Amino acid sequence: MTIKTDNRHLYLQVIDRLKKDIDAGVYKEKEKLPSEFDLSKQLGVSRATLREALRILEEESVIIRRHGVGTFVNAKPLFTSGIEQLNSVSNMIIQAGMEPGTIFLSSTTQEATEDDAKRFQSDEAENMILVERVRTANGEPVVYCVDKIPERILTRNFTHEDNSIFSVLENRENRRITHAVAKIEPMGYHDKISPILNCEPETALLVLKQMHFDENDEPILYSVNYFRSDKFSFHVLRKRV
Repeated sequence: MTIKTDNRHLYLQVIDRLKKDIDAGVYKEKEKLPSEFDLSKQLGVSRATLREALRILEEESVIIRRHGVGTFVNAKPLFTSGIEQLNSVSNMIIQAGMEPGTIFLSSTTQEATEDDAKRFQSDEAENMILVERVRTANGEPVVYCVDKIPERILTRNFTHEDNSIFSVLENRENRRITHAVAKIEPMGYHDKISPILNCEPETALLVLKQMHFDENDEPILYSVNYFRSDKFSFHVLRKRV
């Protein structure tokens, strides 16, 4: 089972070998890998080389290391999307062959903060509607959603009967979202959100912050979505210029 020597660094060979073994089902999702001593012996490399390979695999979310317990194979994300595509959570879930659902938490009206005024190019005297929901896939919580909309744009509060903010804005308010400016950040365990999404202590979150604009380039919706990193992955198409 030892890896063959080639011109690449040994840790790169270890990475490729472990990925192939995982893809082939030698090590299954959520299965514990052999100890570092056993694995380095099987692969014919030093423990230092193995640790470097495992460090990179952990950064790539291929594996997860639990202190005092061991190293486990991460489950592959169920949902993938290009970050350049303005795709709804519902569509991502449907495209994965699963049933999207919503757990409605709250819809409240509050005064705009200084940040809100800057984002929506308004003043702090304006009221904002704050909507909090949990999106589910086949009944399992996978995304925690926080949305802010100026009260002048959303004429009545979002309710548990409303599933899609995009649809409500377009069909009820005649405000069609055409594009968004997005920022994505990794986040560790969150005391409030992680338990709601049934996350393990070591499961990270991917936080997608987006300002959405309508056909007139007016900002009308600001959303912060917390995705389980073991369920979702995002990629971007980059072109050479």
